[in-house]
Amino acid sequence: MEIIALLIFCLFLAVFLGVVAHDLYKAKKTNTPFRVKNCIAGILMIAPAVILCFLFILLPMLFSLGYAFTDYNQMRPDEVHFVGFNNFKEIFKEIGSGGDMLYAIKNTAIFVVGVVPLQILLALGLALFCSRKVRGSSIFKVCFFAPVVISLTVTSYLWLTILDPSEDGLFNMLLGAFGIPQQQFLKDPKTAMLWVVLISAWQGCGYQMLIFISGLTNIREDLYEAAKLDGANAWQRFIRITVPGLKSSVLYITITVFIGACRIMVQPMLMIGPYSEGLTLSYYMFLQGTDYGLVGKSSAIALLMTIFIGLVTFVQKKVLSKK
Repeated sequence: MEIIALLIFCLFLAVFLGVVAHDLYKAKKTNTPFRVKNCIAGILMIAPAVILCFLFILLPMLFSLGYAFTDYNQMRPDEVHFVGFNNFKEIFKEIGSGGDMLYAIKNTAIFVVGVVPLQILLALGLALFCSRKVRGSSIFKVCFFAPVVISLTVTSYLWLTILDPSEDGLFNMLLGAFGIPQQQFLKDPKTAMLWVVLISAWQGCGYQMLIFISGLTNIREDLYEAAKLDGANAWQRFIRITVPGLKSSVLYITITVFIGACRIMVQPMLMIGPYSEGLTLSYYMFLQGTDYGLVGKSSAIALLMTIFIGLVTFVQKKVLSKK
């Protein structure tokens, strides 16, 4: 493995130096003024970032791509054999037989369908609320953005305490005050993923809110004034001016929220556990690679997820970018 990593690094370094040499040659050919010392200084400045990207992004991706076609097992690291598409056949066979992979796909689909529109609508609503020119709006921005900077682990354990199915849980205490019996919340298979959707949308919408606020500031005020003079109400101004003005923001947010939703793992892992109602694709991939040591199968799942997310993202960009 060390030899393969070294060969990949040498190839990567050769490509990087080739790009640098091409830029220097192109600059010299077009008589573009440059200084060799400045070029060397710039290369040295970006070198740490390039090395980190190679070690923690490119190299793991290449190894994962290679492992997807092998039977690599952590229990037998020295016995790696090329198995072709056997891992992928096993995955599709498990889906057809109604195994855990099928539950992972269903739960991930439920989460994506629930959290993407909910989080975007929450972010847009908060952005419209905070963009009003009233006193204290900056305080609301900080409050709405605060959950984003809190660790997912901390947030998950916080909500575990709030949604505790016992009588000590905050929600059950409030329900008990009104004579309502205790609820299971995260222990109920029918509502467990719903709570994860709500909590995830609540925590992540603050970041998208800032993007929407930035987009709102780029919309010219005279458009709203002209619409008011023409007799347009608030809803008409929102549909005819605000929504088209936020087109690029909506495209970016939709794609990023979708990608993040497809990779959901931490919240179901900590709040539900490795049960059928909390199993997602990323969580299932994690369990296959760590608990069972099936790195080959885990890498195959990662490759399938990458292809699927890439295709859906491409379609989203084509559809949403149309005028």
